[in-house]
Amino acid sequence: MGTARRKAIYFIIPVFNEAGNVPRLMDSLRTLDETLRTDFDPQFLIVDDGSADETRNLFEASRGAVDVKIISHPRNLGPGAAFATGFAHVAPSLADDDWVVTMEGDNTSRSELVEQMLMRSREGYEMILASPYMYGGTVQNTSLLRTFLSYCANMFMRELLELHGILTMSSFFRLYRGSLIRRMQQIYGPQIVERPGFDCMVEFLMKAVYLRVSLSEVPMVLDTSRRVGKSKMKIMRTIYNLLTLTFRKGKWKAAAHGVEGSVEFSGVQTRAL
Repeated sequence: MGTARRKAIYFIIPVFNEAGNVPRLMDSLRTLDETLRTDFDPQFLIVDDGSADETRNLFEASRGAVDVKIISHPRNLGPGAAFATGFAHVAPSLADDDWVVTMEGDNTSRSELVEQMLMRSREGYEMILASPYMYGGTVQNTSLLRTFLSYCANMFMRELLELHGILTMSSFFRLYRGSLIRRMQQIYGPQIVERPGFDCMVEFLMKAVYLRVSLSEVPMVLDTSRRVGKSKMKIMRTIYNLLTLTFRKGKWKAAAHGVEGSVEFSGVQTRAL
């Protein structure tokens, strides 16, 4: 009798000119590998989105025994395109009882929260978001203007895009059940997301809500001082892209078979219209 397959946990991490962040990120991946290996087969997928610095070389030199695979785009296409590449890459081997984690590549995702997110998933949730906006979370070392704009954007999107009850819209740091990713790939294609920019995670969230996915959030302290260099996100471009998401709602709802119902969200019933 063959050995039973261990559940895998895939980490999809887009990077673009993150050479200064690679050493600390690799330390986090080694810790995750050691922590999770008892129960899972951890696999780390770095999608290098056209970096012009030493990002890829540093990953190659420092990965050691950690199962890190690097896929490179020939030019910078945007984080959404990098996530799309990652989702498509894991599709052939992903099983329903596996897990997928998406993370920032600049160390602002608190990797130590992965275990807490997995514990939360035992309550039956298919998707867990790390949120600096829920009780117990906060934003540190970020300008008041950027924090204010982020808060306003989240509040605006909840109303405009019908994402009521969800506190964090665009954070990359999330945990997904393998069965959810497979279902979304069957409906929306292997790449799941089509938006190449930072609005890709809002797109993913919209599609998940239209499928009546069960969601929850865990608090996270977002500390931008953990990042070397500046954020790659262009505020005005991202705001414009978020506004244009309203024109895609009909298409994505139709793809989800026009299902209307309630989405379970941490004990709150949210309407998916």
